[in-house]
Amino acid sequence: MSSRIFFRFLVCSIFFSCFPGLISSAVVTLDSIEILDPHEWIVNPTVYFACKGENRTVLPDVTKTGVVYTFKGEESWQPLTELESKKCKRCGFYEEDTIKSDDVYYEWEFCASDFKNPEGKYVLLKEKELNVTFHCPKCASLPAASNTTAEKQDDRNWMHVAIVIVVSVLISTVTIIAMVGVYKYCQRKKRQQDQARFLKLFEEGDDIEDELGLGTVI
Repeated sequence: MSSRIFFRFLVCSIFFSCFPGLISSAVVTLDSIEILDPHEWIVNPTVYFACKGENRTVLPDVTKTGVVYTFKGEESWQPLTELESKKCKRCGFYEEDTIKSDDVYYEWEFCASDFKNPEGKYVLLKEKELNVTFHCPKCASLPAASNTTAEKQDDRNWMHVAIVIVVSVLISTVTIIAMVGVYKYCQRKKRQQDQARFLKLFEEGDDIEDELGLGTVI
């Protein structure tokens, strides 16, 4: 039984390593953090990380300002969260307040595309608040992160094609309207010329009858 489970696990690992684009989410861990400004002066701060709709993750070791705390990613409270390939999360770092509502260090839209570093690192620096480094080695292989530039380029190409199509349609419409107008003008001009020619021939016929002395027979 155990050998069958191991075989299935091995097959799944090989499959997802060969096709990383099929992975829809990736685990994010905290690499380091430095609190630059304490919001609680009386007691040691209780700092925590939270994303909207998820449970908070308290950072028990982070108790002093001006100290860079580094982590291995194996702590009991790790990982911080998981990021999906095509959806960002509203996340932030906060500090518990004993009197009023919790203080906010910083809130932002946390996306897999933030991890552009080849090592899977993302540095978040909020002036006078905090300095944080996240680690997500699989975020770069997610479709949203790997195809962000390509999607933007595709959007530009589609916009360019749409503009060309609209301009071509407008030019074709104006050309057709102009050709129809010219055709109608030529037809009207030709009818006027035919009528003038017919009247001229009729007048010339009357002159010939007068010259030959042909008149009305009484």
